[in-house]
Amino acid sequence: MTDYEKIDFSPIVALAGDEVVTHSVVSDVTLASGKVMALITLDNGRDHTRPNTLGPATLTELSETLAGLKARAAAGEIHAVGVTGKQYILAAGADLSDISKVTSKEDARLIAQLGHKVIGSLSDLGVPSFTFVNGLALGGGLEIALNSTYRTVDASAAAVALPEVFLGIIPGWGGAYLLPNLIGIENALEVVISNPLKQNRMLKPQQAFELGIMDAIFPAANFLEDSLTWADAVLGGKKVERKNEPGKIERLTKWPIAIKMARGMLESKIGTMPKSPYAALDLLDKAKSGTKAEGFEREDEVLAELVTGDQFAASMYAFDLVQKRAKRPVGAPDKSLAKKVTKVGIIGAGLMASQFALLFVRKLRVPVLITDIDQARVDKGISYIREEIGKLEAKGRLDTDTANQLRGLIHGTVDKSEYADCDFVIEAVFEEVGVKQQVFGEIEKIIADDAILATNTSSLSVAEIGAKLAHPERLVGFHFFNPVAVMPLIEIVKTPSTDEQTLSTAFVVAKGLGKNAVLTADAPGFVVNRLLAKVMGEAARAVYEGTPIADVEKAFAPLGLPMGPFQLIDLVGWKVAAHVQDTMVRHFPDRFYANDNFHALAELDTVVEKDKGGRVTGWSKAAEKALKGAVGDAPASTEAILARVQDGLAQEIKLMLDEGVVPDVEDIDLCLILGAGWPFIDGGASPYLDREGASDRTFGGTFHTPPIRGIEHR
Repeated sequence: MTDYEKIDFSPIVALAGDEVVTHSVVSDVTLASGKVMALITLDNGRDHTRPNTLGPATLTELSETLAGLKARAAAGEIHAVGVTGKQYILAAGADLSDISKVTSKEDARLIAQLGHKVIGSLSDLGVPSFTFVNGLALGGGLEIALNSTYRTVDASAAAVALPEVFLGIIPGWGGAYLLPNLIGIENALEVVISNPLKQNRMLKPQQAFELGIMDAIFPAANFLEDSLTWADAVLGGKKVERKNEPGKIERLTKWPIAIKMARGMLESKIGTMPKSPYAALDLLDKAKSGTKAEGFEREDEVLAELVTGDQFAASMYAFDLVQKRAKRPVGAPDKSLAKKVTKVGIIGAGLMASQFALLFVRKLRVPVLITDIDQARVDKGISYIREEIGKLEAKGRLDTDTANQLRGLIHGTVDKSEYADCDFVIEAVFEEVGVKQQVFGEIEKIIADDAILATNTSSLSVAEIGAKLAHPERLVGFHFFNPVAVMPLIEIVKTPSTDEQTLSTAFVVAKGLGKNAVLTADAPGFVVNRLLAKVMGEAARAVYEGTPIADVEKAFAPLGLPMGPFQLIDLVGWKVAAHVQDTMVRHFPDRFYANDNFHALAELDTVVEKDKGGRVTGWSKAAEKALKGAVGDAPASTEAILARVQDGLAQEIKLMLDEGVVPDVEDIDLCLILGAGWPFIDGGASPYLDREGASDRTFGGTFHTPPIRGIEHR
């Protein structure tokens, strides 16, 4: 077994020259029983916008602190060790900026081994260790808790998660071994693999407690005091129940079955090329037997392999876009120019409008007005919103007082005069220029001169929508993605007339809604839909050439998108997809594909057949009938289809940059990551297209110099 004490860690400590060190501040706490706990508070000295992270210098200091506490425990000076964090934050995991500097497997292995040496020592102090998860605990932060003897969590903590698989690596400081042995294999699969692959879903504190990751949960008001009292009781003999801890029967029977099912699910949903999910799966499988030391050694080797691989390099490019560029949108005016929004108006009461209303009222906590052409539609929209608030209340995501407050802020009417005091009005009506012009024309006569008008159009010209307005400078594109509550992107569309106050207000509102905003020019399809229209158009072209739908779906798999093209079309709606394709072909007839028969398919109740995982397996009988006579007899190969869509995307991205749709290619990658789920391990679309040779084939160059490493050709 590896003796971590004998390893020279100086090569990676040298990488930590500019690390923001998270210090280990120790204070002795005398508990009610008279026992003494040495409480470590992790604190990097910055406010909550800069979370505690665990770089080499931080781990070195923590190692020295824990060694000193072990000596004090041996001398009988202390009876327990506790770990907590600065306000709102335990730790956000390893310092990724340091890890991304590593180029050799030897140094990557040292990072894993240093984490195991330091954090792993929490279980070998000679006295019980407690982690009081007072806030955000991600990756290595959660692994601090897992390596401790006991754990409590603050009921208001922002999130608890092991997100490593999302970034192309694995939980490498004990998580892959300790978690399944604490909460069982099925729960561990959810936390380590399933959640990261669901757009990096994280656990709420209550979920972490129910899974058995945490031993106790306490309200924020007295979290530390309650945790210390609980710890004192445990030291006094209080029994800690762990109902999900796996027994011998689970290890022999349920464990291998769960692993087999998870492997099948991964192969079905993401293919076999992404490395980290399968590496994590193998580690979880092997965790059912053997010693902790053996489990840690396996993590050392796997992390060394993945950290120096192309997929992690691509993930770091994508991660940097999401963590930095998305938080400082290029082209956003100064926020001081924004109009204060005290009431929001939503034109329409259908499903999309109702989703808008729910999001605005939850996030902005201001009155929200919805209207429609008749009271029945308004009532239906209000009913939906109240039901959704009720569901959030039932799940414990809203307390009763807040839920009642939100219900009181929602109002529906057919009386448009009530828009008079709205500061921000967004439409969610039929996707047709004339309809949008009409409703905005009516509302403009009612609202204040400086009120903002926003359109959620997915592909129409915002300038054309505002062409008949008396004040087109107050109109902005504010394009959400479906589902509204989940997708993190809003494309903010600026026309030549849009003024700075309008634009600034749009960015401030987007941030208030918890969304990432990217500024785009008023070009057909903006960014995401323009490129998805290329994807969907090439899929439709292949079908109408005579390629079986299952083969078309297979051809698109190497793009790594969360769903195949026809699964995506079925989600957004066949009528919407047909409309978007028509719009793009009208503007760019030589580059985009549409087929009149698409509209015949859009009239059907069911167009495709799907398996249990939602993957498209074939056409419905009605669709087969509608396609008769419209499909050719010259099917394309999967290789040809993939090359066409790759080249089409590369060409379109280059043209968008030449046209100034966005300032830089990074903005296009950001839009596709946040708005279309383009995988992190590809690094976004442009690095993928560079590596596949599509950039060189279409315009004789690359989007990035030097090219960004990333996932190999699939």
